[in-house]
Amino acid sequence: MTRNINTDLSHVESLFGNPSPSLYEERGRSVRGNVAFIIIAATLIRLAFALQTGLGVDESYTVATARQLHLGYFDHPPLCWWLTWAAGRLFHSEAPALIRLPFIALFALSSRLLYRLTERLFSPQAGFWAVVAFTLAPVFGVTTASWVLPDGPLVAALLGFMICLVEATAWAGGRWRWWLGAGVCAGLAMLSKFTALPILAGAVAALLLHPAKRHWLARPQAWVAIAIALALFSPVIIWNAQHHWCSFAFQGGRAQALGWHPLAPLKTLGGQALFLLPWIWAALAAGLVAAWRRGRRSWESWLLAWCATPTIAIFALVGLWSNTRMLYHWADAGYLMAFPLAGRWLASFAARHGPRLRQVGLASAWFVVAAVAMVGAEAHWGLLPISGRPGSRGSDADFTLADWSSLEPQMRARGWLAAGGPVVAALRWHIAGRLDYALHGEVPVICLGDDPRQYGIERPAGAQAGRDLLILAPGMSREAIEHQLGVSFSRIDDATPLYLLHGGRIAMEIPVYIGHSLKE
Repeated sequence: MTRNINTDLSHVESLFGNPSPSLYEERGRSVRGNVAFIIIAATLIRLAFALQTGLGVDESYTVATARQLHLGYFDHPPLCWWLTWAAGRLFHSEAPALIRLPFIALFALSSRLLYRLTERLFSPQAGFWAVVAFTLAPVFGVTTASWVLPDGPLVAALLGFMICLVEATAWAGGRWRWWLGAGVCAGLAMLSKFTALPILAGAVAALLLHPAKRHWLARPQAWVAIAIALALFSPVIIWNAQHHWCSFAFQGGRAQALGWHPLAPLKTLGGQALFLLPWIWAALAAGLVAAWRRGRRSWESWLLAWCATPTIAIFALVGLWSNTRMLYHWADAGYLMAFPLAGRWLASFAARHGPRLRQVGLASAWFVVAAVAMVGAEAHWGLLPISGRPGSRGSDADFTLADWSSLEPQMRARGWLAAGGPVVAALRWHIAGRLDYALHGEVPVICLGDDPRQYGIERPAGAQAGRDLLILAPGMSREAIEHQLGVSFSRIDDATPLYLLHGGRIAMEIPVYIGHSLKE
């Protein structure tokens, strides 16, 4: 850790020769020290970011709906919600830095696991460059690494699965502990996000189609691992069976036909390249191409290629007939499996063009750190100019980054949070999540819209029939409210609007309406 990274990398070329075992071990230890430095430094930056920023839209919704523990949840499998629930109980707080802490820690673990996997398969230098690319790719090193999202536990579980599977298939007699570990990690991955399923299916396909490895599918170890994974996944099955399979229907419905878009796969791949940074995407693609060219000659490359490619291809092709706007980050689990391949490709590139690659890496690091600092500053101080006058709808940054806790004292001063007061309602699930988190669960918050997500199951609007509702409707006029909700109430009255504060000034006026006696 004490050695300078640039000095270390200047010797990469010599490492691709035939160094003595002692020299190789010494340099391997030095590379591991540099990896540890990257992980620690990046983790400290993420902690600072978490201290300066409030929860975002998806995070607020997750924290609010995780207050009640269930076997499953509408949007995704439950592991992210369980972790959030546990963090809230452990720290007795929903402060952003504390509630994000498990996810920041999980990414530090994921970085270590990625290095361990890549070093095991290829070399310490490949492991180093895999971790560098993983840390600098914004969709991994910023969002997955810092936010309350299902991707945090998914990434750690998938990397654990790959390490266990590689070790399990490396021993002729089979070592039960690695197969058991593969089953546990596969189950945890499926408990995190449904995108784990094509990765695991790809691993099975790799075993089945590799002549030297397919015998594992006829042995008890593999089937015990599959049984463990399914047992861990069983809460999702049980909960969905009790709720009309709503999670599967919701996620599957996102791929419904909405027209024909022949250029959509290219658009999707381009969006993914931006989310990953173009040079990192290029390294991932180059690593995958090289792996498929090697084919079955390299079991390690074969396995990674089969785990990575189906997910990337599926989400690119779905865009042909579906909406590509939100697909860019859905293939991340596939790209995750390609980072060891990219690490090997980058290590080879560094042996020939080390200074150029170091310059690109350092420039990328400064770019990502500067972008994170700018977002943190905007979240904390609200620097973007807006009109600031009553009636302003604010900017997207205000809506996304502002801490909505400024609404709570205004509502309390008007008596809206007193016992026996009106139920708080929103028309969109993400607005309900922001309000619910800001109000700390003191009053029930429901969603009246046609896409209530978890609120439709946990707090169905029909259960409030006969009660008065306090409707907060950002960006909606009285006419729009009457058109959408007029038939649901005996009458709807205007109330004094609320003002969302960001950086000490009014960022957004939020219209408020009182709906009297909700009809069944």
